[in-house]
Amino acid sequence: MGIPWTSSKTTEAPHCPAAMEKVKTLKFFPPYGSVNKTPTGDTCPTCRGTGRIPRGQEDQLVAVIPCNDVRLKPRRTKLYVFISIAFCLLLCCLILFFVFPRSVTINPVSVLSVMVYFNPQRVDMEVTNLINVTNENFVPVQILDFTVQGLVYGTVAGTKKISNLTSIQSRSQKSVSFTAKPTINLFEIRSLAHPSFLNFHSTRLEMTMNISYLSHTEQVTVDTYEYIDCGKNSTTPHPVR
Repeated sequence: MGIPWTSSKTTEAPHCPAAMEKVKTLKFFPPYGSVNKTPTGDTCPTCRGTGRIPRGQEDQLVAVIPCNDVRLKPRRTKLYVFISIAFCLLLCCLILFFVFPRSVTINPVSVLSVMVYFNPQRVDMEVTNLINVTNENFVPVQILDFTVQGLVYGTVAGTKKISNLTSIQSRSQKSVSFTAKPTINLFEIRSLAHPSFLNFHSTRLEMTMNISYLSHTEQVTVDTYEYIDCGKNSTTPHPVR
């Protein structure tokens, strides 16, 4: 009987488990840089071709964005920049409009009463005045002190200082009444003006008010002349012109 013929080629041994795992991995994970899953490069070392990064490494990895990505070229950039600049300018204008310092004025309103007391060498008076303080600012104004000085023929007859005035609210007006007590020396009146002290009928009042607002202080002054009849014991209340 003849000897059975055998091929010179030996049967291939089955693949090892490590080789099979590698083939399986490459089958499901496309190579890095490939679009159509063709083996034109290596597998991505980060996501291994899955498109997902390992959990817990979000803060350790860096993403690379191509230069032609649409996210790098936002639409209407000039419009957004123009709107931002316009909004900032509008906000600055509004802040300047409301914070810009405005005037605080003192307006003498009327003489409420005048009492005259005669003495051998002097004349004592009690003059009660009414004034209006107007605040044109959009912020409250704090009155620090208010000083009134009375002059008769250029001679200082008396000074009154008030320090307990309250603040004035924004865009408002407040009425303030005060009583000054000037004293007139008869010898000075006779030597400066007329031999008879009964002939003078006007007193000059210099009003000075120190105010504080917007972290700075300011001084407001006003001069007024008031009619005073020293020939009588009192003067009829009348408005100040």
